[in-house]
Amino acid sequence: MAFRKLVRDNGFNILPIKDEYMERLFSLPFIHRDPFDRLIIATAVVEKMTILTADENIQKYDIPWEW
Repeated sequence: MAFRKLVRDNGFNILPIKDEYMERLFSLPFIHRDPFDRLIIATAVVEKMTILTADENIQKYDIPWEW
């Protein structure tokens, strides 16, 4: 698939959706209503990642973020 090649060629990885992300997602405070953004937040929490975002709702969570 061209998308996967483009991702890999640029030094990125595609993360699978793990059970741990879903478990963490359901325990997040309901600040953000977008389910995909909530999944990004949960993934970042589990993987100890920093989120790059200008989304003020994501910034309300107790997670590292940069903009």
